[in-house]
Amino acid sequence: MNRDKAQRRFVFACLAPAVLLITIFIFYPTINVFRMSLYRMGGITNKKEFVGMKNFMTLMGDKYFLEAMQNSILIIVMVTIFTIVLAVLFAALLSRGSFKGKNFFRIIFYIPNILSIVVIAGIFGAIYNPSTGLLNTFLDAIGLDFLTRQWMGDPHIVIYSVIFALVWQAIGYYMVMYMASMAAIPEDLYEAASLDGSTELQTFFTVTLPLIWSNIRQTLTFYIISTINLSFLFVQIMSNGGPNGKTEVFLNYMYKQAYGNGVYGYGMAISVVVFIFSFALSAVVNKITEREILQF
Repeated sequence: MNRDKAQRRFVFACLAPAVLLITIFIFYPTINVFRMSLYRMGGITNKKEFVGMKNFMTLMGDKYFLEAMQNSILIIVMVTIFTIVLAVLFAALLSRGSFKGKNFFRIIFYIPNILSIVVIAGIFGAIYNPSTGLLNTFLDAIGLDFLTRQWMGDPHIVIYSVIFALVWQAIGYYMVMYMASMAAIPEDLYEAASLDGSTELQTFFTVTLPLIWSNIRQTLTFYIISTINLSFLFVQIMSNGGPNGKTEVFLNYMYKQAYGNGVYGYGMAISVVVFIFSFALSAVVNKITEREILQF
């Protein structure tokens, strides 16, 4: 009996600090954001006025927010698709491929995750520079000067320039996760598939992909949340939402409203919408991609 009490006290002593910190730094701020979204208030003064759902009603008619929402959804979809495909492809090549220098390529792919977001944005700012940038210089050198563009100035392609930077930054991290899953697959399964006459491509789709699918599903939520957060940082540094709002995203627009225009309550309403949207999208994607878990 005394031993059980001692165990419960030990568990409580271990969990209490974590629960307290989560309550103070996560639960309370989140609840406070929901509460502040119901007020008209500035970010400097303490003066506030309860307006109920008026901030949300205004938000639904805000064409700049709706454009930011469209841009955010486009970025989430394209970054997720390209990152998953390329990360799984490179993970398969580096795990199952038979060529020299695999460790070198692993390091090369993972380097972007070591660098600061500011550094990465600076690198792509230099690459996209219309006059001295690496991309236009390379196109000129190989005789494709007609393809040179104002990569961060053309409203039609600027968002794709940001998407490319986001994909480049994310591939290495998820590639390592998928490689760890592939390394856990027993070699016997690959040998059995080979004896049955399966090609490398067929083995990938019938053995590798089904057995790492649960890991891919888990990372889908990471894709959504991290893309929403990282798109804000990349846009803030590379374009600040320009030109003409063509790269404006959820969080950058929220930041401008709350801390630039001083309409703090309205900015918190945007935060609530982003919070609900991200979790709802994660739940829908998780449900759609649900499959029977395969054991090996």
